Amino acid sequence: MIFRQLFDPTSSTYTYLLGSDGEAALIDPVFEQHQRDAALVRELGLTLKHTLDTHVHADHVTGAWLMKRAFGATIGLAAAAGVTECDRALSDGDRISFGSRHLDVRATPGHTDTCLTYVLDDESMAFTGDTLLIRGAGRTDFQQGDARQMFRSIREVIFALPDDCRLYPAHDYAGRTVTTVAEERAHNPRVGGEANEADFVGYMDNLGLAHPKKIDIAVPANLQCGRPEPDDAPGDSEWAPVTWTYANVPELEPEWVAAHLDEVTLLDVREPHELSDPELFAIEGVVNIPLGQLKDRVGELAPDRPVVAVCRSGRRSAQATVILRRNGLEKVANLTGGMIRWRQETLPVTD
Repeated sequence: MIFRQLFDPTSSTYTYLLGSDGEAALIDPVFEQHQRDAALVRELGLTLKHTLDTHVHADHVTGAWLMKRAFGATIGLAAAAGVTECDRALSDGDRISFGSRHLDVRATPGHTDTCLTYVLDDESMAFTGDTLLIRGAGRTDFQQGDARQMFRSIREVIFALPDDCRLYPAHDYAGRTVTTVAEERAHNPRVGGEANEADFVGYMDNLGLAHPKKIDIAVPANLQCGRPEPDDAPGDSEWAPVTWTYANVPELEPEWVAAHLDEVTLLDVREPHELSDPELFAIEGVVNIPLGQLKDRVGELAPDRPVVAVCRSGRRSAQATVILRRNGLEKVANLTGGMIRWRQETLPVTD
């Protein structure tokens, strides 16, 4: 099984990608990380079947709708949320299948009344949202939160999983990535050890936390599954069909570039002698600025004209896009696969 744990530093949110036999599920995607997550799905050759939120988040906007638009993935959220944009209103006991694996849905309200925990079929992993954090638990003072209900959700549902079941929360603010049922049962300062319901409620009622900064934006947006107004994805490019790699490199396919050579500046960042390589040659009309000189010569490029960077394989030109963007150019992309791919597709080169 494919498993990836991704992180959004702004909200300290973890997003989880699980894949099996070419199909995948994505848990708690973040709106601003759509390009990164979509690129990973594509690069791993997965068909995204489902996006799942553990609850209606108050600290970030979900990327679920963007993933549905990009991949046709169904959106799953607790039925208790009453959200019309979701495709699957999930309840305790439901199953989400991807490839030969599945996640079981367990209702674990308390942080909010919409909280779900997703448990992998063999109970080796569980995704607890904000119900149980690593050495902590989500606050219970808004969105129909209930500390007594949360205590029962943790003790009767999550702690009923096998001791070695790995627990993955929706957030961590100290760089911790994973825990286990046994660890939290023994060491969680709020709900572990000999803590009873009164101990837990007393702890949770006296946290004294500030109001979530994004709650007034995040909750209404998440009740629409992250569908923006208007329907624009972050980073959508009006000038070209740019895609972003998992390494955060903007790229364009050779066929599009070949059809729009008169609309862009084609920047070849190879050394001058490489442009006469008898196997690769160069593209007609390129501007040649070697990569090592680019930072000092960016001013030679028209600032209002899109730039497509190219080299032999697309590796040096990927770094060229970083340099160009750092120097204020916004309409920038890398030629996917470089001159190797250009020649493979028999696109025109200089004589």
